[in-house]
Amino acid sequence: MAASLTACVLWALPPHALWPTLVVCGAGAALLWAGSAGQPVRQRFGVANQVTLLRAALVALLCGALGVSIDPSLHRALTAIAALAALLDAVDGWLARRHATESAFGARFDMETDALFILVLSLLVWQQGQAGPWVLVCGLLRYAFVAAAWVWPALNSPLPFSLRRKRIAALQMILLVAAFSPLFGLPTSAALAALAVLTLVVSFFIDLLWLVRARRRFAGLHLPPAFLG
Repeated sequence: MAASLTACVLWALPPHALWPTLVVCGAGAALLWAGSAGQPVRQRFGVANQVTLLRAALVALLCGALGVSIDPSLHRALTAIAALAALLDAVDGWLARRHATESAFGARFDMETDALFILVLSLLVWQQGQAGPWVLVCGLLRYAFVAAAWVWPALNSPLPFSLRRKRIAALQMILLVAAFSPLFGLPTSAALAALAVLTLVVSFFIDLLWLVRARRRFAGLHLPPAFLG
């Protein structure tokens, strides 16, 4: 299925549109190689990470549609690619647990793939006129959070495990794929995108509030500044 959809998209895209896909693939391969250095081979190239790698390739293919005029047939094919990538997000984690290949590298690889996927989806939704530029909040908020951590290192503190965070990420993908889909037009597509933005902002606010409160609790213990960030 993935192969046939990929062939359809590659056939429909103009040659110059393949450059973004190739650039993303090249950058992703370099980061993947650097990030997996020192990882056991079984964890680095286990079946779960192979599924995540397939998802990353599908996201790179979606990048080729950015800035390109999308006709109805290409729109349907891109929606199918996006839906498949979202569906596979539920598979890689399950496979990692099933085969006992969970690792920090695999979790980071999955998270970065999710972040890029949501960014590309939000750009496509805006490009198709399915929602206003405010939908880019979905794709940019996570990167803004990372950038803010350079200024305020306390934001780099580890967050506790949260099912809410994982569910919100999955919901983002579902809502944005639906908003991009040709099945929905305005105002339904905009409403779906707005729900995606709202849930993500609330989730980030909850995490930010937790980090602020945690820093205040640690400060009350008179810990050294290096520990507090």
